[in-house]
Amino acid sequence: MKEPGDQDSYGERLDRSKSPGKRSLSSLKSASRSAVREGNKASEDATDETLTEGGGESYLEDDDYSMEHLEGSSSSFQDDYVETIRESQYLEAPASASEGAEEEVKKKISENFFYDYMELVLMPFVTPDSNIPLDLLTLVHSFGYDCKKRANLQLLDSNTVMYIAGNQLILLNLKTKEQIYLRSSSGRGIGVIGVHPDKTYFTVAEKGVFPKIIIYEYPSLRPYRILRDGTELAYAYVDFNYDGTLLASVGSNPDHTLIIWNWKEEQPILKTKAFSQEVFKVTFNPEDDEQLTTAGSGHIKFWEIALTFTGLKLQGSLGRFGKTATTDIEGYMELPDGKVLSGSEWGNMLLWEGGLIKVELCRAARKSCHQGPINQIVLDEGEVITIGADGCIRIWDFETVDTADSIDETGLLEIEPINELQVGKNVKLFSMIKMNEIGSNFWLAQDASGAIWKLDLSFSNITQDPDCLFSFHSGAIEALAVSPLTYLMATTALDCSVRIYDFASKTPLAQMKFKQGGTALAWVPRLVSYNGAQIIVGFEDGVVRVLELYDPKRLTVFAGRKKVSDADINLKQVFKPHTARVTALAYERDGEILATGSEDQTVFFFEVEKDYKPIGYITTPGPVCQLIWSPNSHRFIEIEKRKRLKELKEKQKEERRKQLAAEMGGNGEKEFHAEEEEVEAEEPLPEIFIPSTPCHILCGFYSEPGKFWVSLGGYDAGFLYHCEFPPYDKNSAITEMKNEPFDFRRLEDTEDNPIQAITFSIHQDLMFCGMQDGAIRVYILSQNNPSLMNMVDYWHFNIHDNNYGCVKGISTSFDDRFLVTTGADSNIFVFTIFSEFELKKSIKAKVPSPRFGIEAEPIPEDIEDPKSYSIENARRKREHDKLMKEVEEIKAGKREKLKALRNEFWKLLEMNQELPKHMQFKRTDFDVDSKIRAEIARKTAFKIHEVEKELAWEKEKHELSLMKLQNRFRESLENDIIVVRAIQSDHKISSYRLVKPSKYSKFKRISLTERRASKLERSEKEGAGRKDSQKDTGGSISVPEESIIEKGKKFRPKTLSEIMVENQIEKTRKLILKAERAQLKIQQRKKEWEELYKSKPQDDFEDPRDVQAIKEAQLYMGDFNLKTAPDYKIPEHMRVNAAKKKEELGHLDSMAHSKKKNMNKCIISLRDLKVAVIEEIQCLVQELKTIQATLHISKHIPIPEVPQIYPEEVPEKRFQYDEEILLNFKRQQIQDEKSHQLEESAGSGGGFLRLSSRKDGDLTRDSLSKSSKASASSADTAKLSEFEKVDPIDVELEIMKRDEIKHLYMQQYLTNRIKELIVTFDAELRLLRHQKLKLDTQMKLSDLHHVTLFQEMLLLKNFEKQENILQERVNSLDKEEQDMQWKINETLKEMEEKKNEIAKFQDQEKALYAGFQAAIGENNKFANFLMKVLKKRIKRVKKKEVEGDADEDEDSDESSEEESSLESGEDESGSDDEVFDDSICPTNCDVGLFEMALQLREKRLDIEEALVEEKKSIDNLKKEHDALSKKVKIVATNLNAAEEALEAYQREKQQRLNELMVVIPLKLHQIEHVVFGEIPSDLSGTLVFSNQSLSRLQERITQLHEENAKQQKLNKECRERRKQLIREKREMAKTISKMEETVRQLMISKFGRVINLEALQTLSVNTTLEELKIRKIRKELLNAKEMKMWEEKIAQVRWELMMKTKEHTKKLHQMNDLCIEKKKLDSRLNTLQNQQGNAFQGPRKADIVAKDKVAELIQLQAERILALKEEIALLHKKGGLILPPIQPPQEKEMNPMGL
Repeated sequence: MKEPGDQDSYGERLDRSKSPGKRSLSSLKSASRSAVREGNKASEDATDETLTEGGGESYLEDDDYSMEHLEGSSSSFQDDYVETIRESQYLEAPASASEGAEEEVKKKISENFFYDYMELVLMPFVTPDSNIPLDLLTLVHSFGYDCKKRANLQLLDSNTVMYIAGNQLILLNLKTKEQIYLRSSSGRGIGVIGVHPDKTYFTVAEKGVFPKIIIYEYPSLRPYRILRDGTELAYAYVDFNYDGTLLASVGSNPDHTLIIWNWKEEQPILKTKAFSQEVFKVTFNPEDDEQLTTAGSGHIKFWEIALTFTGLKLQGSLGRFGKTATTDIEGYMELPDGKVLSGSEWGNMLLWEGGLIKVELCRAARKSCHQGPINQIVLDEGEVITIGADGCIRIWDFETVDTADSIDETGLLEIEPINELQVGKNVKLFSMIKMNEIGSNFWLAQDASGAIWKLDLSFSNITQDPDCLFSFHSGAIEALAVSPLTYLMATTALDCSVRIYDFASKTPLAQMKFKQGGTALAWVPRLVSYNGAQIIVGFEDGVVRVLELYDPKRLTVFAGRKKVSDADINLKQVFKPHTARVTALAYERDGEILATGSEDQTVFFFEVEKDYKPIGYITTPGPVCQLIWSPNSHRFIEIEKRKRLKELKEKQKEERRKQLAAEMGGNGEKEFHAEEEEVEAEEPLPEIFIPSTPCHILCGFYSEPGKFWVSLGGYDAGFLYHCEFPPYDKNSAITEMKNEPFDFRRLEDTEDNPIQAITFSIHQDLMFCGMQDGAIRVYILSQNNPSLMNMVDYWHFNIHDNNYGCVKGISTSFDDRFLVTTGADSNIFVFTIFSEFELKKSIKAKVPSPRFGIEAEPIPEDIEDPKSYSIENARRKREHDKLMKEVEEIKAGKREKLKALRNEFWKLLEMNQELPKHMQFKRTDFDVDSKIRAEIARKTAFKIHEVEKELAWEKEKHELSLMKLQNRFRESLENDIIVVRAIQSDHKISSYRLVKPSKYSKFKRISLTERRASKLERSEKEGAGRKDSQKDTGGSISVPEESIIEKGKKFRPKTLSEIMVENQIEKTRKLILKAERAQLKIQQRKKEWEELYKSKPQDDFEDPRDVQAIKEAQLYMGDFNLKTAPDYKIPEHMRVNAAKKKEELGHLDSMAHSKKKNMNKCIISLRDLKVAVIEEIQCLVQELKTIQATLHISKHIPIPEVPQIYPEEVPEKRFQYDEEILLNFKRQQIQDEKSHQLEESAGSGGGFLRLSSRKDGDLTRDSLSKSSKASASSADTAKLSEFEKVDPIDVELEIMKRDEIKHLYMQQYLTNRIKELIVTFDAELRLLRHQKLKLDTQMKLSDLHHVTLFQEMLLLKNFEKQENILQERVNSLDKEEQDMQWKINETLKEMEEKKNEIAKFQDQEKALYAGFQAAIGENNKFANFLMKVLKKRIKRVKKKEVEGDADEDEDSDESSEEESSLESGEDESGSDDEVFDDSICPTNCDVGLFEMALQLREKRLDIEEALVEEKKSIDNLKKEHDALSKKVKIVATNLNAAEEALEAYQREKQQRLNELMVVIPLKLHQIEHVVFGEIPSDLSGTLVFSNQSLSRLQERITQLHEENAKQQKLNKECRERRKQLIREKREMAKTISKMEETVRQLMISKFGRVINLEALQTLSVNTTLEELKIRKIRKELLNAKEMKMWEEKIAQVRWELMMKTKEHTKKLHQMNDLCIEKKKLDSRLNTLQNQQGNAFQGPRKADIVAKDKVAELIQLQAERILALKEEIALLHKKGGLILPPIQPPQEKEMNPMGL
């Protein structure tokens, strides 16, 4: 296994040691929340605050961040005062400006900073204090590929791809097949990977709890950046923007968080929740980094980064499907103009615009674009490429897709692809990436069926067929088997394949496909197949196949044989013992019996020998999952999912209860108390939990005869249980025995991660366990220890995917050198097992030799039908067939009897017919039951209905066939040939036969400049409108899922207090912002001044544009090179390639098609005109006949013939038919069959021709209906005239004469009108015919031009590959030259730095001597001695880092050698005149000075060594500089040569284009090359030149003269301008000095000193004062609110008073009415009294009673009036009491009407 080594250098560690400075606000907040997170984010200390473009806003994490608000916005700064106060508590005390600048620099992550891969990557876990090596298992190869993971194929360069395999990232070299592995850092798997646009970095987004995104540098593979806390559990997708500066990531369940990262600074910029359901993909818009798109389960969402007053926000707009069904969206693509094209589950494309579906694109006849979902959409070179799950790749015209719009209410638009490629059968394309091969259009495709394809999408005559580079298993690998003899392994999966691998040489050998998926696999033991060449495979349909592996190279070689592979598989035998999937296969240890287990709850036994004879079968209580034979007999155990589990668990729980009960009494209490002493505080034991459903048995193995270990899942996970079979007794059933485990072993950290598979090494000292989460665990065992007593030390490593990578199989090689694991994640990993003996360098498995005569053996008939009978079912079928045969024989006997009875009945009927009629019986008398005949009739009708239903399929079939024929031959035809004939002449005109436009006419491209221009224009136009629409909608777009209550709160009108407080807060915020803007403005001004001074040109500066213009003028001006010239240089804008020529060809086709289409429309209009003319002529002829019927025959004019419509004028009538035509056609076919004339099939054509002629007659028949009616009426009048022959009178004669004159005039007029119509139509036809002749000439010329363009395109395609290679070479050399020049500049900089370092060291040495001289002082007699000690030269051993510990003896020997070398060095370093000892201080010498001399000598030596090293570095840099300079010259030479080669190739291409023959029609006046006034016969030496070019050259002469004069004038003006600018510069300098002096004096006069105006401008507001003002305003508003409340209460009371007043006023009106009524009654009473005065004498009794009643009533009314007056008076008083009204006495009822 290859992994990146330790990349951490001293410089990187130094960078990390220097990185901690002042933390950003986000890191300080996160550090205050979690100390653990702070430890994990140590690298974030080196990052800077992520600032948005709008101002000082950064991304902050917040614990109170609510996921509800993530939908429409992202977290940003809150600029209000309260947030500022809250954030200020995290900030440190302010420092000086210089210190702040230094700390800001330190916060930036260095560009050269890298992490240590070995510290980052997850290492295998080893039990502490164990001797297990970390490299116990070493990954050497991977044979698997997770083909169903999204975007699991990425391209790093032309030869390297990478993909995820479990917990590994594999980098695969396509040429050498070499693999490099990067391990996961979390150990929980890898979620998704991505590649930087420059291919210099790639991302690994992992899985786990708060997983990381690690960005590696390529090709060094060093961890460059780490992004943390981006999601909770796993990442679903990552994507870089077009420039690679930003990274977008989206998480999977449960949070689906979308984050935009500044990945180089390891900081998130924006964060939001993408959606509530699964998100598949997120991408940036390549044209606009501020737009993103996410898509996933049932949704697509469009995002935009908007700059609001609070900062940057992500605003998402959810796509609305409208009438279209909601669909999961896997693939989509952003168009340059902002629209989005997405796929759908049913295969059509959806074009989105403004969050709505603009149109749904499909193919012709409403066929879907793909048969299944579209998984990817790519825009490449102006073409839209769709990749479907149906294995098809289709190319669409970009212009057609971009401008598509719906034309009807269905919203569908039919388009056709330009090209398409069917990769293969059973291919499910998931994704594609384009390869960087020069001169080709190759793509790599991820096939969800388990393959990686190389596809050529050039669609030319040299296009290569799809090439399958690698083939893998698709889906979970169900079974694994390893050869007992060599390094071969076999695997099978549900993808219906069996594969053989040589895992020693890392080579896949062979594979074999079947109809059903494989589920079980075993290698046939050597006792059965000695050479180990057979494997046995069980399949999901219950079939078991025996396969034989052999080496085909050792077979007899025949001439002309194809390439032979290394291995091949042969089907040897097949049988079907089961009806469900085979789950287990096991050979008995002697190889005599084979046992097969299945999900159908049976175990079948076979006698092996040669043909696997079935012995019998047994049934099991549940599905079988594993079979293991007993070590010592034919007895075996069946380990199934539910067998004995319930009994086993019940017994375990019962035993535990007994133990607990025993512990509570007697000795158990003592043991319980003893345990209490050991455990200080133990809670009471909970009740034992017994799961309702027994746990599944996962795997097991024999420990010794009769005993076995099992691993359980579910509640019982975390243990290995040791069980024992009950003693065998014939009298007792095994189900009645109650057994339970007698021992168990607890396994650490396996409660939720049980063991799925177990295998052992050969010596039983290693137990390899495959875990449910895809990990491998190895336990170290002692030999011959079946009880597993020492299962303590283990080695654990995560290798497969932790979510769905359960280990399905694990096995060791025959010699324990290799370990192979297979998982449900489609991965196969091969490990080497740690051993003291190294493996050989090249190990290869030996493929078994073929048996003698294997090629001649017949291949057994395979069982392909899954519904075929199993062995047992076949036996039952035979018995059933035998029984049915006997029953049929009985039925045959009964039928014979019925036949005899029927014959006898017919005889009786004949006898009845012979009798006289009066003696004959009726036919109904013979009916035993009349209902029988009715039943027969009903059955007959039913059978007729059944026949119709049976023929319905045939009917539908023929209808579909007819529709397909029409689609094949008529759908592609736009217009058929229509021939319109003239009426009087033989002239005719025919239309063009038009088919639908070709693929070239659809081929249109949009250049990048046009795209960008349209993008900018659209953004300028839509910018204001988008903001206005957002304001109008009030934010409903950004948060579309708000509830009604929240909207009500949001749009509730604000009160005055809120407005005033917000105004004050806004005022404070504006003041703060004003200060910040002033500071930013000052900084910006400084930056502008610096840039201005930097951009100041030197005195000898020349504008590069002028230099380039002069150079081009010198090269090209005044010269018009012909394309045939040998030195012709093709300008850039005139260079053509195949794509441009193809576009030109398409433009020509579209123009020709449009002109032909217009002409066809004119011809069809002419045909319609002829039909209208004929109809009018028919009417005129009928009218003429009517007129002639009234005239004498001698005065008749010949009636013109009515023109007819020819069949060729209405070709569409040929395809119309009715039932009569079809019946005639059938009769004709029958006659043809009888006459044996099968060759003559004209019957069908004749039928249609008769139809057309009859239909043509119908045209005239319909128009003659009027004439028939008119003739009938005229006949009637004629008959009447015969009966009424009376002599006319004079008046009648006069009238008849007038009518005759009128009819003669009308006869002549109608005849002339008919002639006029005919002549007019013929004139129109001749005119249109003349136009068509001209168009025919143009079309013929366009055809010639089309041929020329096509030839040029083919020629350019042949040149394109080599041209691209040359261009790529020029580009690479140019880039190489720039890189080398950059390296030279860097080398020069390093040399300057080294020189400065040397100067510093020399200064240090001088300072050392000067300091020592000053310390000695003057007149010191030991000065010379001490100076000699200081200057003495000695040899020192260089310091080296030595790893490991050495022996003490060796250290002492080395030290002695060093001392001797030092002494010899000292002797040699001494002068020849005098030898002194510097190890002893002389007498009377100052010891301090002596020690100082020794110390300074060491420093001097250090300085000298450093100087030597620096000089060596300078020498090396000089050598490197010289080498680079030489290389630059070589590269420059090569670059010039490459450019010349490219130019020569361009000339060669132009010459080849010139060789093509081009037809150009010329008129005589266009030929100006004449000889003696005549046109020469040979025009090969002439030149065809356009008038436009010639006039342009002539005009250019005049333009050059004008430009020359203009430039001279401009030069003179510039000189004058320069002089003026120099004068103005001097004056401005004087003015500036005067103004500076004025400013200084004003500062002194105003402030008393010179101050910094910039600091004064950036002074902020007093926040405390502003807070007090806000509190004051809030208090005032609160008081005002309380006063308003009391005023409202007063108004309420007043309103109540007013209502009471209104009520009493109403009562007063009532009292007034009563008074008026009383007055009326009084007057009436008085009147009555006056009238009765004299009539009666004395009062009557009735009058007295009435008077009393009236008086009583008046009194009562007076009382009521008085009470009402009192009540009114009380109401006028304040606080008066209101008494109830006076009620009249109820015992007396007053009835005034009784008076």
